[in-house]
Amino acid sequence: MALLLAVTSAVTAANVYLNQPLLGAAAASFGVAPDVLGAVPTATQLGYAAGILLLVPAGDSHDRRRLILGLGTASALALAACALAPTVVWLVVAGFAVGLLSPVPQLVTPLAVALAAGGGAAGRGRVVGTVQAGLLVGVLASRAYSGALAEQVGWRAVFGCSCVLTLLTVLVLRRALPRVPAAASAPYRTTLASLPRLFAGHPPVRRITVSGALVGIAFGAFWTTLTFLLEGQYGYGSTEIGLFGLVAAASALASPYAGRLADRFGRRGALAALIGLVIVGWLLLLPGGGALGWLLAGVIVLDVGVWGSQAASQTSLFGLDPALHSRLNTLYFTLRFLGIAVGSLVGTVAWSGGGWPAVVVTGATTALAGLLVAVAPDRLPLRRRRKP
Repeated sequence: MALLLAVTSAVTAANVYLNQPLLGAAAASFGVAPDVLGAVPTATQLGYAAGILLLVPAGDSHDRRRLILGLGTASALALAACALAPTVVWLVVAGFAVGLLSPVPQLVTPLAVALAAGGGAAGRGRVVGTVQAGLLVGVLASRAYSGALAEQVGWRAVFGCSCVLTLLTVLVLRRALPRVPAAASAPYRTTLASLPRLFAGHPPVRRITVSGALVGIAFGAFWTTLTFLLEGQYGYGSTEIGLFGLVAAASALASPYAGRLADRFGRRGALAALIGLVIVGWLLLLPGGGALGWLLAGVIVLDVGVWGSQAASQTSLFGLDPALHSRLNTLYFTLRFLGIAVGSLVGTVAWSGGGWPAVVVTGATTALAGLLVAVAPDRLPLRRRRKP
């Protein structure tokens, strides 16, 4: 079952990122400048963030099986709308809908943990790592898959093929997924409103999510400025830059072991080791500004640390009350994506001000801050305010 849910994560996560290599071809077919189509991935990412914040919390109070099947079907329809888009505005709106309806991996992981509850803590870490490995494979493979397929059959067919693949996944899940009762009986509005209290009232949750956001800043700063470095220093084009992301595939193999690391050494020990890898990766990247071998080594080490720390963080969060798992996932990924967005901006500013060395200092510093937050001892919860 964990393998099926990992495949589900791969397919649905890929839908969020597959539009990026298609922008040039879509712009040509609409007769507009390529930068006009930049609104499509932006809208998709905004929709994805909104879906995580607004839809994932429902996993604690509703049947996750029905949510996953419903979102999968709806996202397939949104992909079909992208394939049939007659105008740029239509494609932007449909792209937002694809993102909004695609936070299935954030629902799949708590479901996988619930189904593996009999395996204890060790089973929890293994399952989280396996499902996240599927998500990572989907993110990495989507760009290569969509770009290569578009060259053969056109950009619209890419959305069409993804629509069919998503529907097939839904059909398999409909047969294979068991029904799991909702973990909590609270209404959706109450569940959503509890997010600020959950963050404020649980020191371990605050530390894990804030640490994840800081590591997200380091991650976003790297992948945004890497394009500038590869174009300016190494003279690579868009095809080579896109394929360069596949170097990070090693992190998909490491994700299952990161979850087990959290089971074995606890939250602080696992995050200290994995965020430490992020810092080491940045140190390797410093000479990578002029040496390709150092750059490749830094990418691998940094990505293993980033994705491994995410698996370890989720494993630790899922060791808390099962009735909170979907909301914990919401808090973690909302702050994670916010950190990545901030990192993209901060990394660009650092590049403009001081080039690659300034980017390395920025990334290593924010990763170090994430490490300190992750390993600091938890303090007693702040005095709770009276409920209004």
